[in-house]
Amino acid sequence: MRIGDLDFGERPLFLAPMEDVTDVSFRILCKEQGAAMVYTEFVPSDGLIRDADKAIAKMRTLPEEAPVGIQIYGHIPESMVEAAKMADRAAEIAGGHGADIIDINFGCPVSKIAGRGAGSGMMREPDKMVAITKAVVEAVGKPVTVKTRLGWDDNSKIIVELAERLQDVGIQALTIHGRTRQQMYKGSADWTLIGAVKASPRMHIPIIGNGDITDGPKAKEAFDRYGVDAVMIGRASFGHPWIFREIRHYLDTGEQLPPLSVSERVALAKRHLDLSLQYKGQPRGVFEMRRHLSCYFKGLPEFKQTRMKLVTTTDPAEIHSTLDYIAGRWADAPIETSNVYDI
Repeated sequence: MRIGDLDFGERPLFLAPMEDVTDVSFRILCKEQGAAMVYTEFVPSDGLIRDADKAIAKMRTLPEEAPVGIQIYGHIPESMVEAAKMADRAAEIAGGHGADIIDINFGCPVSKIAGRGAGSGMMREPDKMVAITKAVVEAVGKPVTVKTRLGWDDNSKIIVELAERLQDVGIQALTIHGRTRQQMYKGSADWTLIGAVKASPRMHIPIIGNGDITDGPKAKEAFDRYGVDAVMIGRASFGHPWIFREIRHYLDTGEQLPPLSVSERVALAKRHLDLSLQYKGQPRGVFEMRRHLSCYFKGLPEFKQTRMKLVTTTDPAEIHSTLDYIAGRWADAPIETSNVYDI
């Protein structure tokens, strides 16, 4: 599978862009665990053109996570074009590696974004969505991709026609989350419509499927049954960055890896914390790591008190000590994995 000059090989696995999740430390970790492509958190176009420090900082990427996509969102055409130009020059503006791909977020369903017409709110204005995409493609030199949903609601699943229109204005890949905006993250993702887009004789760009991919068998079904070119993994990676290694192994061998041991999870949690501290410092590196820490140990019995300690301690040394305690206390404990990551 290729996007522009980027070659991802056969059946690649991508890390979905997720606000407050896919920061640089998590992206590096997922890359180390087998993600072929990672994306930044959502970068607001209005924040970029106001030179807001927080928005600019989100564009900073590092060589060790490449290839990496910078994802922008917004609903004002002029702002989106200017933001795309800034993302195109991210290495100059924010430092670091920059963007290999510029991705447009037409999929986020949360009210504060979709409610004002950005993200999946754009599904109610497909003509405007296509016009913004065309303007962005024409304004930048790097490949432009789009991430979107099936439609606004069950009565407006427009993705098959919309995919063709987006391709016609020059995007080089399309990611489809198999839910409508009204579904948010409820119910099951509908992969039949993702498959219909891929099967359209008019489509020739890569189609990336997203939604409910939690293990190797589900990823294999996405490739084999629906024909997608890549699979994007979102919420199931939260506190579970090794999911990429597990799925890659299954796709390559047909065999499931055994569950990661507690000591292996502890080692990854320490690595994640150290990366967060390296790139964010204290106390921010600790505060923003908390949302991940307890998730590493989902399924451990009698873990509530220790989990509370993990998410309230601010001293990195104490967190490391607690992680060492976990590795000893639960060294031989079975981990209940059924439905742990089925989110």
